[in-house]
Amino acid sequence: MKRLRWTALPVLLALAPASYAQSIGYEETLRVAVAEQPQVRARELQLDARRQVADAADELPDPRLRAGIQNLPISGPAAFELDRQLPTQIQVGIEQEIPNLAKRRARAAMAVSDIDFATAQLAHTRHMTRLGAGEAWISLAYTQQALNVADEALAQIERLVPLARSAVAAGSARPGESLEIRRAVLEVEDMRTRIDADREAAQAMLARYIAVQNATATGSIPAPDVDVEQLRATLESNPEIILAVAQVRQAEASIDLARSEKRPDFGINVSYGRRDPMFGDVVSVMGSITLPIFAGRRQNPRIAAAETEASAAQAIQLDRLRELQAQFEADLAAWRSAYRQWQRATEELLPLAQSRADLERASFAANRAELLDVIEAIKALALLQIEILEREEATVEAATTLRLTYTEFQP
Repeated sequence: MKRLRWTALPVLLALAPASYAQSIGYEETLRVAVAEQPQVRARELQLDARRQVADAADELPDPRLRAGIQNLPISGPAAFELDRQLPTQIQVGIEQEIPNLAKRRARAAMAVSDIDFATAQLAHTRHMTRLGAGEAWISLAYTQQALNVADEALAQIERLVPLARSAVAAGSARPGESLEIRRAVLEVEDMRTRIDADREAAQAMLARYIAVQNATATGSIPAPDVDVEQLRATLESNPEIILAVAQVRQAEASIDLARSEKRPDFGINVSYGRRDPMFGDVVSVMGSITLPIFAGRRQNPRIAAAETEASAAQAIQLDRLRELQAQFEADLAAWRSAYRQWQRATEELLPLAQSRADLERASFAANRAELLDVIEAIKALALLQIEILEREEATVEAATTLRLTYTEFQP
């Protein structure tokens, strides 16, 4: 029984990764990535924080409590005595600063612009998360297909190995031919090893966006076609541009806040003074107002700086739009090139390779071709099929990048 247990252990360990593999489709990947990605959650929390702060943006400052002794003599017959002179008193009061209305409105507008910016950041993060998760899923799906092609080619070649051995034993084939067949098997195995490494890398990248280990891509693959004009029409509503627009609004709100500093702020002070009973207690009510009389050296430079920052934000917005337009045309050209190469390989090269493999099999069956020719044709067909898959992957990935990158803004 102990030997049986130890013998089964390696088998269980080998099957463990497969038992934890989870299948997931493309659309589900995008949905789960947006819902579970920690960076998206961080942006959501930042947006909640901006909304909470906005509620207090235009509130008055906290009142200030004042207390102390006023007009206490420190020399003469009444020195340090609280009840000998009329002005001496123990005073307690409250002060309240009242910013001007324009400043309070500017602060509220600044809070709203911060919310808009946080909203744009959240949409941009969701946008980039969908893009990264989609590309990782596509890479995983095509490496799985390439593995199937490599496994099929390896199985076909290995089925021919007994024939090669029999031919060598019968003297109808040279002993060196068996070594050539073994070399072909090793080449296909090396190719499969590289593809398997690419699959594991794709799984690791996908796990960056969704909490799934050893994921398996299932379901239909996104279409390789795109609506170019529809995507071009949404460039100005792209999350990148919306983020730049939000930064412009923040800068414009800063201008209003700087301009509000030129208006006077107000203050009020109410205090109660306790004196000797023979003099009576007193109440004081005082008002105050700021005097922005040196605006040329104080407020105006800040206003000018805020206006300059706003102009810079607008220039950045225009630059991002131009950059996005240029990147769109470059991505579009890459998609067209990949699409044509994929179609050319599928329509022209693949039929030729399939025909060659079929002809070599038929010739071998008729004793008019060597077994090595059949194996070489099978290997060449497998290599071409994998190359076509790579071209198809490049096409689908380019199309998906276009669809996910150049989409309309959705907060």
